[in-house]
Amino acid sequence: MPNYIRFLARCVSLLTCLAATACAAPGPAAPKPAAKAPSAPIVAPAAPVRQTAPLVSTPGALSPGAPAAGPRRPADPAAPVRVGLLVPLSGAAQPTGQGIVNAAQLALFEMGDERLVLQVYDTQGTPEGAVQAATEAVAEGVQLILGPVFAAEVKAVAPVAQAAGLNVIGFSTDPSVAGNNVFALSFLVEAQVREMVAYARERGLSRFAVLAPDTAYGQAVADTVRAVVPASGGEVKQIAYYDPSGNNLEEVVRRLADFDRRQAALAEERRALAGKTDEVSQLALKRLERLETLGEVEFDAIFLPEQGPRLTQAATLLPFFDIDTGRVQLLGTMLWATRGLEREPALVGGLYPAPAPETSRDFANRYRQAFGVAPGPLANHGYDAMALAAVLARSGSADPFRVAALTDPAGFSGVDGIFRFRPNGLSERSFAIMQIGKDGAEVVRAAPTSFQDAQF
Repeated sequence: MPNYIRFLARCVSLLTCLAATACAAPGPAAPKPAAKAPSAPIVAPAAPVRQTAPLVSTPGALSPGAPAAGPRRPADPAAPVRVGLLVPLSGAAQPTGQGIVNAAQLALFEMGDERLVLQVYDTQGTPEGAVQAATEAVAEGVQLILGPVFAAEVKAVAPVAQAAGLNVIGFSTDPSVAGNNVFALSFLVEAQVREMVAYARERGLSRFAVLAPDTAYGQAVADTVRAVVPASGGEVKQIAYYDPSGNNLEEVVRRLADFDRRQAALAEERRALAGKTDEVSQLALKRLERLETLGEVEFDAIFLPEQGPRLTQAATLLPFFDIDTGRVQLLGTMLWATRGLEREPALVGGLYPAPAPETSRDFANRYRQAFGVAPGPLANHGYDAMALAAVLARSGSADPFRVAALTDPAGFSGVDGIFRFRPNGLSERSFAIMQIGKDGAEVVRAAPTSFQDAQF
């Protein structure tokens, strides 16, 4: 209970802060049906709070007449629409959970009407805690569940929600959580790889390789490349895994580069030319002195789904084993969205996907203004999930969070760009394409603003 008391206090503080600055600092359009509805103001005008139900409800504080289970449909247009947010508010992941709550609270203030109620539940970061939280949420009348964060939590909550006829918008990056009544909002690796393959094919690249850690993430990238590249008309030439510790990375890159065979081919050509005395042969032999291998690698694009020092190590080894990164396009995932990659020369020119920078930056500024700190991990998903709930709640439907509404093919515009859910629960997103330059990353292709323009 103390967590919720503190949360309500923060809510009052946020309302005061935003109301005072609303008219002075309006932002761009907040999440709404993409290309379907007019923009709503990001910050509500300074005016008396106009709710007939509390903006945020504490578990256990509902009226005695609340039904015990089953999907919640308001009996009349003025009835509250209750949304449950399941996040870790205790345990090691508490800072992440609190950041999500803050962002959802911001979306509620900016997008919610007087009927929308956000009810927050602590999952404690465990499957057991998530089940308890979901059970409480169902009993207290929620019509939609946002969260939890971790895959094991989402999988544990799904049957509880399904039995109650509720849909779940989970924040896990594990695609296996999606399906039935669960929709995965996070940046799924499949969507990132699809975007990068499509962009590479547009630029004429057709022969792909993958150099990945032997982890679930690395395997997910490789599996997606295997599926997406042939469907796009390209070829998958090599997939190479290395130990996540990096102990065998040099050996793996050497094989990937076919270095020994190409080096032997160079030595053979030198021997053949050395026995000739004509001018053409001697000039050719002199040119070969500058080479380490003979012949090109069999791929013209390579995925490196890695981050941090291991990414730098892998990138450095490519030219060491005579993979010319000026000829072979390096492709990354959102793991590359960090500062300082330009300090590794081999990574300069590399491409990776990222959320729309402008809207992401605007959200971060509004969050910082409201809470005094930068948004933490997954805060963006907390905002978009709650803003989506607000948009659907305003539809006036008796069942605003039904599957047909969540899977609207027009999609929705969020703080990280447009997104939509497929019927199988997976999400599709548009991404900006970033390129690492000598002075940092820059946008080389803006994120599409409608799914008519996106490569889906």
